[in-house]
Amino acid sequence: MFHSLIIAFSTYSKIPMPQAEWSEKNMRYSICFFPLIGLIIGLLEWGALCLAAYLDFNPLLRAALLTVIPFLVTGGIHMDGFSDTSDARHSYRTREEKLEIMKDPHVGSFAVFCCVLYLLLYFSVLSEVRVSDAPALTGSFVISRILSGLAVTVFPKAKKDGMLRSTADASAKSVKWILTVELVFTVILMTVLKPAAGGAAAAAALLFFMYYRHVSVREFGGITGDLAGWFLQMTELILTCVIVISGKVI
Repeated sequence: MFHSLIIAFSTYSKIPMPQAEWSEKNMRYSICFFPLIGLIIGLLEWGALCLAAYLDFNPLLRAALLTVIPFLVTGGIHMDGFSDTSDARHSYRTREEKLEIMKDPHVGSFAVFCCVLYLLLYFSVLSEVRVSDAPALTGSFVISRILSGLAVTVFPKAKKDGMLRSTADASAKSVKWILTVELVFTVILMTVLKPAAGGAAAAAALLFFMYYRHVSVREFGGITGDLAGWFLQMTELILTCVIVISGKVI
């Protein structure tokens, strides 16, 4: 299990970890530890919010700090998938051509445009986040990764090779049930700690999860590693918006 944790953190974060053999045995439960990275990001965001409040940071400075933290922890791996998927989806080509576009290492104009728009929206919404929103915000980083992991275990795959396929093939059959327990626990905790924002964010995440399956199957024939990155980034943006709006309306 410890080797699975090492592989999860080595794959999806820039947090220094010891070496571990990337064998099928060691990868069996790696996806179960993926949400822990989200928890670390969420706790860092929570701490940053408290520090910003204590030092009376300007909202723009606070938003910049909150925007940067997830990318420092992950190294931007999920944003890379978001940009590749944006290029592919906005090409309006055939399914096979879209998959080829996603494999292309070059960055297209749609990827640049969508990334700039994403960061602008994310930065703007984070400027409205308050310390009281921290529990729900922390949960958003966890739930996005739980759902991303669940998709790897239950959604159709677009390709027969690649890192996502390898992770899915190596995962134990019990992984989806472990992730389901993690999901239920996270939703309950978010709802208890921040009833309105937490409950609304959890509901929005589940709805977007269903949309993710629809888009991936219809446009690509299943999910890929890039699509997983797109889903995670979009989920975090949507949940942050929901949390902020809920805090203002309720």
